[in-house]
Amino acid sequence: MNTIEKALMHGLFVHLHHNIDKAIDFSVFKKLNEKVAENSPGRLLVGPDANDDAAVFQLPGDDGLVAAKMESHCSPCVPRPYDSAATGAGGAMRDVVAMGARPLFLLDFIGTRPLDQEVLVGPCGFKGECTCGECLTMTSGERVDLIVRGIRDMCETMGVYVVGGGLSTSFSDIVPAVVAAVIGRMVVDQPLTKPAKNEGDRLIIVGETDNDGNDTLYRAGLADVMRPAVALFDEEKKTMEAALAAIKTGKINACSDLGAAGVGAAVSESVRFGGLGALVDLSLVPLKKAGLSPEEILICETQARMLFQVNPGDVDTVIAAVRGKGAPVAEIGEITGSKEAVFMHGESRIATVPHQPPRELFE
Repeated sequence: MNTIEKALMHGLFVHLHHNIDKAIDFSVFKKLNEKVAENSPGRLLVGPDANDDAAVFQLPGDDGLVAAKMESHCSPCVPRPYDSAATGAGGAMRDVVAMGARPLFLLDFIGTRPLDQEVLVGPCGFKGECTCGECLTMTSGERVDLIVRGIRDMCETMGVYVVGGGLSTSFSDIVPAVVAAVIGRMVVDQPLTKPAKNEGDRLIIVGETDNDGNDTLYRAGLADVMRPAVALFDEEKKTMEAALAAIKTGKINACSDLGAAGVGAAVSESVRFGGLGALVDLSLVPLKKAGLSPEEILICETQARMLFQVNPGDVDTVIAAVRGKGAPVAEIGEITGSKEAVFMHGESRIATVPHQPPRELFE
């Protein structure tokens, strides 16, 4: 198991970001929802037990569907509060888009230390003392202003209302709580879902990849400093419009946004949940700049990206819909009948991620 495989599999199989069901018994909510459904005039199509990008619900007396997602971006707000709050909001919006919905409104919650207390913002924020010379000391209130501005600017770019939220100044931890909940309206009759559906489907990526965002490496203990992803406002808007245009073609079989662990997680989770495999050529991924290593392309957390699975005969239709909105797009691989995701860069194998983690991962 090489270093990048270790980081990716730690994110997919160990860290709770991708394994919430290890901490929360979703069957409790499933039983509750089944009981509520007996008398509810609404209908839950995708709930928490589905472990998908967002929930999907049919409101009473409405033929359409709504999608909803709550996203936290707490730790990244220590070194980079403005960008991390914006990408937290943008990530929740992409999760809603991934189900086939246009984001409409957002609620946020911020928890922090008392507003007059000092906080350290920057690469050394978790240590409480700056040794890099790049950090800023500010009040908790000034950091809240940055967080609010990040959320506001993303919502303004995406055309999403901020309709409410909450603030608590009773937190004592270094890490603030930064949570965004997004509600959207479906643009198709049925929700898209994350699991891979068909062997032979082609993988299409929307958006360009950079080397920003090393959260997965940091959490696996393979990076000394957390480097959160940069907020990409205009690109986020373009990707959303392109994704919705592609979804409206009715040709998307499975969909996921690219966030934590990037291409690696989006592909590996999809095929694991679908009981299939994948073969990806990372050299085909559109890049924001030259010189990125295959490992960076695989695991970086650049924002404003989506991943589609499409029948071979529908690839041109989907790519044309995306390009019609001005977004970068490329076919990068296919779904296979194996039980693993294989990531190549041309002829070089970069990583292989099985459906079951190797025992050595936990040693």
